[in-house]
Amino acid sequence: MSIEAAKASDRTGEADLHERPAVTMRRRGACPALAAPMQTGDGLLVRLRPAGGALTLSQFASLARSAAAHGNGILEITARGNLQIRGLRTETVGQLAADIDAAGITVPDGPAIETSPLHGIDPEEISDPAAMEMALRSMLRDQLASPRLAPKLSLVADGGGAFGLSALSADIRIVAQSGAEWLVAINRDAETAMPVAIGNAEAAISAVGEILSLLALGQGRRARDIDPALLRARFPAMDGIRPIASRAAGMPLAGSHKLADGKTILGVRPELGQMRASDLIALLDLAEARGATAIRLAPGRGFFLIGLSADTVPAIQIAAARHGFSTQPGENTEHIAACAGAGACGSAFYETRTLARRLIAATPALFDGSLTLHLSGCAKGCAHARPALTLTGSAEGYGLILNGLAADLPDERIAGGRIDFAIERLARAIEDNKGAGESTAACLTRLGATGVSKALRQE
Repeated sequence: MSIEAAKASDRTGEADLHERPAVTMRRRGACPALAAPMQTGDGLLVRLRPAGGALTLSQFASLARSAAAHGNGILEITARGNLQIRGLRTETVGQLAADIDAAGITVPDGPAIETSPLHGIDPEEISDPAAMEMALRSMLRDQLASPRLAPKLSLVADGGGAFGLSALSADIRIVAQSGAEWLVAINRDAETAMPVAIGNAEAAISAVGEILSLLALGQGRRARDIDPALLRARFPAMDGIRPIASRAAGMPLAGSHKLADGKTILGVRPELGQMRASDLIALLDLAEARGATAIRLAPGRGFFLIGLSADTVPAIQIAAARHGFSTQPGENTEHIAACAGAGACGSAFYETRTLARRLIAATPALFDGSLTLHLSGCAKGCAHARPALTLTGSAEGYGLILNGLAADLPDERIAGGRIDFAIERLARAIEDNKGAGESTAACLTRLGATGVSKALRQE
């Protein structure tokens, strides 16, 4: 089947995507899809990704109204560009699903396939990843629906362009190379992924099918768990494939951007990835009145407004700031990865967003762009899967990890009542020890665990 035929087949079967199974509770550690929401501290949580990460403004507004009617009115955009709706109840999840269907929003079953957010409109794009997503779902429908796949299995289809996905980790990544050629690789991000196959779209889809069959051999397995011998038996030519070329980071999410064809788009980030339905609706109403035509959800906890003219952007930026959205690059919140925190998540031991605001006010030296600050309410580290300057909550207080994951052994433990003192001392240690031209990340690395511990213990 060609990729064009697969797209047609996918449209034919689109109605099946709206036949949603009965709601079941999702265990922690799995993705809380619409059919299997997850219990959290503020009710049930649903995570969804519309096909292609694309919505019309009216569809996004309908989701916001539904979130207010059936949940607690709080929506989130995750680091991977997926949408979360909070505060639902068992009896309202079905009503949310009905609203999604009524709005004409397609939410494919199976694992999320993350695509370049500007697909189809970016003139620098190499190939269309949305078409690749449709073909994968059509041609590998049964394999993608297998219950033997890991709940958090991740796939990335990167078509290239101004806003790439090279920093996004994935079990399976399909990357446009040139013309009709795609490279298939497994595990981690574009720089460290292991290439296994290269060829046209049909060959790439076939390779993804082979990888899925290997993953299905062991319940819950991820790409990193595949036996290298089995992998090479399926892909004997893999050792001769060049690695994925590391791409520049590309444009930042927040801000006004002009594409190569002169069209203007506006990147918007809710503060720390979270927004109230009323604020989102107000922003969308204004954007639609000023000519915006579409929304593209994007990695980095935000979205792009498409279809604006350059002269309308300043007014929308002012209104966005009034409603709690950032539309300027370089704001301090860009460098914070914060989970939902206590009150929203039953596992969290502290209010991450409250602490984030205190840190921004008290420790401006932390936010020079050289590091990410990960505020994790517990050791699971849901908000950030990479090493970072991490503050993990626990029953005893906080664990400070200079460069690691939330589950790592802390470099320093801080009692709950001493967190403000510790923040003050950390800021002073950076100010007193940072050399001329030295970044905060380099300063903390040079101080090391011993130096930071000493600074935090000083009275």
